[in-house]
Amino acid sequence: MATEAAEAHGEEGGLVFHPMDQFIVKPLFGDGEVHWYTITNATLWMFLAVVAMTILMVLMTSRRATIPSKGQSIAEMAYGFVYKMVEDVAGKDAVGFFPYVMTLFMFIVFANFLGLIPMSFTTTSHFAVTVVLALAVFLTVTIYGFMKNGAKFLGLFWVSSAPLPLRPILAVIELISYFVRPVSHSIRLAGNVMAGHAVIKVFAGFAAIAVISPVSVVAITAMYGLEVLVAFIQAYVFTILTCVYLKDALHPGH
Repeated sequence: MATEAAEAHGEEGGLVFHPMDQFIVKPLFGDGEVHWYTITNATLWMFLAVVAMTILMVLMTSRRATIPSKGQSIAEMAYGFVYKMVEDVAGKDAVGFFPYVMTLFMFIVFANFLGLIPMSFTTTSHFAVTVVLALAVFLTVTIYGFMKNGAKFLGLFWVSSAPLPLRPILAVIELISYFVRPVSHSIRLAGNVMAGHAVIKVFAGFAAIAVISPVSVVAITAMYGLEVLVAFIQAYVFTILTCVYLKDALHPGH
């Protein structure tokens, strides 16, 4: 995330803001066009998120000391936090999905926090990333729901507790809301991350004006602190919704 002050001025001397420039995907080598095989800044920071996950969850826990190091303590806390989330929300029979849910949570957390480093790139601010994550959850839940329950999985859309004349209408509403899940799941994460980073960039632009620069610095500091909180909360929200959807696959019906 670029938080440097905007220095470019327009032809009439006005300060020019480009808060969305920080989200542009650029080739890591050269200035050519971006293709599906091009190594970009997004590729780099996703790779770094995976490396950070590996360091924390594999290297830091390799010794498994009785008196854990700081890294091992953090890894164990993350493990226990996500495991309890899966068990409490989706039930004990969803524990088999724990490695998948844990991977999702850790990747989003690290991608969010790495994006808070000045001059970095926030991969979770792009719908191309969050949509893939959301679709993976949607397809996993749907396929497993039919594999485990067969036609009974359709009971998820049939509100048996409602009056009979309303049930077909509610079934259509439930069906639409089900297919909207990956949209809301992905937009919630990317939208919140993108909005916070854009606001910080705007405040950084105002910091170039001497008269209001002290206020801008305070605003940037406050907003940055809020973004640290949002980085964790959005990973938590994405993960807990995944657990809710898994519960629907395991126990369909109303």
